[in-house]
Amino acid sequence: MIKIRIGGVPEHFNLPIHLANESGDFKAAGIEIEWTNFGGGTGEMTKALRNNEVDLCILLTEGIILDIINGNPAKIISEYVSTPLCWGIHTSINNPINEYSQIYEKQYAISRNGSGSHLMAQIDANGQGLELKENQFEIIKNLDGALSSLEKLDTDVFYWEKFTTKPYVDSGLLKRIGEFPTPWPSFMIAASDAILKEHPQAIDKLLDVIQDNCREFMLSEKEVIPQVAERYQLKLEDAENWFHRTEWATNGWVSDKMLQSVIYNLKLANILEQDKAIPELIWKR
Repeated sequence: MIKIRIGGVPEHFNLPIHLANESGDFKAAGIEIEWTNFGGGTGEMTKALRNNEVDLCILLTEGIILDIINGNPAKIISEYVSTPLCWGIHTSINNPINEYSQIYEKQYAISRNGSGSHLMAQIDANGQGLELKENQFEIIKNLDGALSSLEKLDTDVFYWEKFTTKPYVDSGLLKRIGEFPTPWPSFMIAASDAILKEHPQAIDKLLDVIQDNCREFMLSEKEVIPQVAERYQLKLEDAENWFHRTEWATNGWVSDKMLQSVIYNLKLANILEQDKAIPELIWKR
């Protein structure tokens, strides 16, 4: 039995992997899964990969691409969620902002520099012909940090996955004043170079289990939607809405054009240097 340490956000996107683990599918393939939740998101996971705290993570596409370019000894091994991430644009219920058009000169809460919450805000502004200034961003680490910062009016705007924040909108803590879809697939699976070198066959088996379970998950609407609602404290109609907006990868193929688009936007947002050398990003079996 080979143990593989996996990290991911504590969100509904990773339920197919949890269900596969609970049903014993990984063990049947000779793999023991050790799962770690990372509430800090992709930035926390890229750090864990660098520090050999995990072997493999499910991360935001743009975040892992940027970190590999910046020296993380890891590779993308598969696409995970093929559909774009729908970012909700939020502010505090007590903030006078009420319209999407009012946000671009305000203060932005971001989980970290170069994160999805940072990059999406910049891509959104660039699409309006605007450029956000460096002093408009405040690092708040995670969703809890954002809730506190927005409530105190230290910041005004926060981009985060809309269904994850939906309970806070429903309870009146947040206002969602807009939405912004990621212009590429949401999540990739990345693994450290060390685990890829040491156990390549086990990684291939693991991917087979994940993709088979994602395929089964998408065909099990009646069973999985109530599970999503219960496990992630979502209203049933929100879980249903999310399920029908989301598609998981079942072949793992990663598009070179998609990689080019992410790199272009990272440079456009001045998160990546224009002349930065681009290393190999994809695991070559």
